[in-house]
Order: sequence, then structure tokens, then C-alpha cells
Amino acid sequence: MTATFTLPWPPSSLSPNGQHGHWAAKTRAKKSYRDACYVAVLAQKAKCPSARGLDLELVFVPPDRRRYDRDNLVARMKAGLDGLAAAWGVNDWKFVRVSAEIAETVAPARGAAEVRVTVREHARAPIIIDRDADGLPARLHL
Repeated sequence: MTATFTLPWPPSSLSPNGQHGHWAAKTRAKKSYRDACYVAVLAQKAKCPSARGLDLELVFVPPDRRRYDRDNLVARMKAGLDGLAAAWGVNDWKFVRVSAEIAETVAPARGAAEVRVTVREHARAPIIIDRDADGLPARLHL
């Protein structure tokens, strides 16, 4: 099962690369963004895939043509992913793999900035155990 939906663009005040004033202001920005993502997930009726682990694919659609640092954008999303987990009633430890890319936009429309999220069940590779003649494990293939 796959779930696809959009989340609001993460505010620059959540960037770990800058000085954004007093810690209380950053805390308010985190809560505000977490709540906005929580509401966005519920409003889009995105269903959580029922799996032990989930893989998230984030596609950032920026508000302008500036160059953004992908790792910084993922860090900005921490509060948003907490809001996603809260909306689904799961712990965020279920998010096994998070991949991210920045969409190339020709002419971004005003207010069109968003984060497209695709959530899939985590596919775990099978573990193969070779056994000796006496039945004891000899080799483990991951």
C-alpha cells in the first residue's frame, strides 16, 4: 500500500543553519508547523500503510528559484514528520528510510511551495542462512 499527499513548505525559522532569535520563538515555529502538517494529513485523508516499517520519499517543490540544501530541508521537516506521525497515531520510529529530492521548477507559482510525500511499506531484504551438514549456521547472506 502507498500513501501520497502534500505538506506545507517548512519555514526557514526551522533551519538548523541559522540564528533565528530566542529559543522560545523557534519552539513556537516548531509547534505551529507540526500542527499544520497534522491538519494537512487529516484533511487529505491520507491512510497510513499498515506495516512494521515505512519508507518516506520527500519531494521539495521550492517557492522560488534559489538553490536549497537538501539536508537542511530534511532537517526543517522534523516537526512536520512528527505531525504526520501524530495524525496517523504512530511513533516516528516506524519511518525506517527517508529519501529527499528537490524538484526543478521552471517558473514557480506564487504560494505553490509544498512538500510531496510518498509513504510505502518498508521492503526488507530476506536473510538467507546456509547451514553445515550438522545443521549449524555456516554463512549468513544479507
